[in-house]
Amino acid sequence: MDINTRIARNVRELRDARGLSLDALAARSKVGRSTISLIERAESSPTAVVLDKLSAALGVTLASLFEDSAVGTAPPSPVARAADQAVWTDPVSSYVRRNLSPAQPSPIQLVEVHFPAGQHLAYDGATRATETYQQIWMIEGVMEVVVDQDTWRLEAGDCLAMRLDCPMAYRNPTEHSARYLVALATYPFTHNRRPE
Repeated sequence: MDINTRIARNVRELRDARGLSLDALAARSKVGRSTISLIERAESSPTAVVLDKLSAALGVTLASLFEDSAVGTAPPSPVARAADQAVWTDPVSSYVRRNLSPAQPSPIQLVEVHFPAGQHLAYDGATRATETYQQIWMIEGVMEVVVDQDTWRLEAGDCLAMRLDCPMAYRNPTEHSARYLVALATYPFTHNRRPE
């Protein structure tokens, strides 16, 4: 399935599960109604910033918008094969994220990120319905991460922990791409598909 089609289905299903109209989700997320409508019809390639606002308003992690939410008769597999992992590229910064976690419900999600040289991405710290924690473990390259007022320079092997409740920015200040692992955990854990 095309990644924009998967995002479209997940946003629409999560909005419906929470009983939100397009107008209500637009007000809650501060994303325009027409933009959400285009995303839900898979007629738009949304940016990371827009998807972060939508995921916060829907009470899920950003990684949840890339999951395969298809409901089948068999329980979700505890294995996520590399060939089946969702890969998405931000149309603005060109950073590439790969959802590593299996579809089986878990309070932990793993994401691999390739961040291009010289690129920058900033999130405004959208209000979240659940407590979400994140750790970034650098595999290769260098990243500068701003968490609220603190700036951290991360190099290979470094790990940074944070709560996703404030403005954040990511910048690769070098001429080489960076690669890192993101671990996300929500508390209290409720499977992201259930209404809140």
